[in-house]
Amino acid sequence: MFERFTKDARAVVEGAVWHAEREGAERVEETHVLLSLLDREGSRGSFALASLGLPPGGRETLVRDLAEARRRGGLSKADADALSGLGIDLAEIVSRVEEAHGEGALGAAGRGALFGGRSGRRPFSRGAKDLLTATLRVALARRERAIGEEHILLAMTLRPGVPAETLADHGVTYSSLAQLLYGEGEAKAG
Repeated sequence: MFERFTKDARAVVEGAVWHAEREGAERVEETHVLLSLLDREGSRGSFALASLGLPPGGRETLVRDLAEARRRGGLSKADADALSGLGIDLAEIVSRVEEAHGEGALGAAGRGALFGGRSGRRPFSRGAKDLLTATLRVALARRERAIGEEHILLAMTLRPGVPAETLADHGVTYSSLAQLLYGEGEAKAG
């Protein structure tokens, strides 16, 4: 499958590995793929993000939101809100865990820091592997042979989880991307 990836899409995957290594994470996660997508400039994916209203400072906001979700042990804002509705104060739980075990103890970066991290090749998590498989499906559904970073972005918005929810919070959804990239949903002149 990787042979179908364009140069830009391969760079996204390599960037995700770099982000995982930098954090000392055990595995490459979907959030690392998103961080790598956000690093890209002058590409179809970065054009799409900017066109959908992600301002230049929006990248920092997305990165902050992803870091906050990691700090919560991978729980999204929706998860935190649902727990709050049950009377569970997630912020208080995170605070107490970090008080006892150090900042970021619930996140992947916290585990790497606690256990000394690791060097060498990082395996991809099940979620990251599933994301890449979904990327292939998105490209095939569009009858495109090559897999570009825009396919990675589209696939990411289809999958449940923190990356998709974080993007959606900033107006980046599958529908908005498909509209922008492929003109889907527009009224056709006839």
